[in-house]
Amino acid sequence: MTDQAQAPEEPIPGKPTSASRTTLSHIMTAAETNLLGTVHGGVIMKLVDDAAGAVAGRHSGGPAVTASMDEMVFLEPVQVGDLVHVKAQCNWTGRSSMEIGVRVLAERWNESTPAQQVGSAYLVFAAVDADGKTRPVPPVIPETERDRRRYQEAQIRRTHRLARRRAIKELRDRRAADGLND
Repeated sequence: MTDQAQAPEEPIPGKPTSASRTTLSHIMTAAETNLLGTVHGGVIMKLVDDAAGAVAGRHSGGPAVTASMDEMVFLEPVQVGDLVHVKAQCNWTGRSSMEIGVRVLAERWNESTPAQQVGSAYLVFAAVDADGKTRPVPPVIPETERDRRRYQEAQIRRTHRLARRRAIKELRDRRAADGLND
């Protein structure tokens, strides 16, 4: 039996940022409050993950799973009755991973005041196949100056994530070599 050379993978055509951009909106109710009477941060985080997951699935053309969440920032509390808009887009892609940027805005449901940014986050998703193995994703094509800035900032965040992961692994390896398994 002879080995057959595998054909090189065809490059996946890129997708513009706008192809997967999405907004989820939700009116906050009393059932979603914390002990202080404002909307629980975990409720906002779930909405952020849901919106980011929708973008990741759209961009990759199939299932994608949350790999990490970076820099979840809560700028202002969200109140019961606020109409929350979670806006998400794909900022950057690797071979099988995608960084999704999310902005959280809130407005009073019964007022005509503009929505105010109340939070933001960056999530990394990995595209997976039916067996849960990673699969390639299309490159993202930034369309505007803002998209290009977000792409460049995402590359910096990726470099920092990888460096942090490496530094932690090295520290743990050194501690294990010194017999400090904790």
